[in-house]
Amino acid sequence: MDTNKVKTYGIGELLDRACERAVPVVRAVPDGALAARTPCAEYDVKALVNHLFQVVVQFHRLALRESADFGETPDVVGSEPEWRERLAEEARRTAAVWSAPGAEDGTTGAMGMPARLVGAMALLDLTVHAWDLARATGQDFPGCDEAVLAELDGAVTTLEPTARAMGVFGEAVPAPEGASAFERLLARTGRDPRWE
Repeated sequence: MDTNKVKTYGIGELLDRACERAVPVVRAVPDGALAARTPCAEYDVKALVNHLFQVVVQFHRLALRESADFGETPDVVGSEPEWRERLAEEARRTAAVWSAPGAEDGTTGAMGMPARLVGAMALLDLTVHAWDLARATGQDFPGCDEAVLAELDGAVTTLEPTARAMGVFGEAVPAPEGASAFERLLARTGRDPRWE
């Protein structure tokens, strides 16, 4: 038996693991912090929650090979009193649909990208934006699952040039001395890993 073989996890399972860390952060966002700034300069907490909701819903559609619309962001925070539970439910539904047989096969989306990479984009948004929300609202973020981090490292390497050119990633920032692997990943997306 080859003990050096690295186990490959499905995107759905990795999304489940990311949900375990993201959902408690979303549930703990206080109403009084909705106007607070976040590590994403263009979003306050409310706007970032609405963006994250849009992301999980649209990546759910992409797993089903449906057309996605990232244009207009719905105001789920302003329109749904139970937005925390709604977002948690949508994130779990997205993880479930990416776990379905064939979800990672072929391509999806208007740009015809490999489906697994598209799923990894959902994983990146869920993980990094949960960290953003935790930092913005004074919560501890429990780091990143090792298997999730390995998937994200490869995805960021693939996406970095295009994402930076399109303004999806900011310019990479130097990781602080002694930075963890997750902090180095955050720095590659243009975030200050020690943001306060």
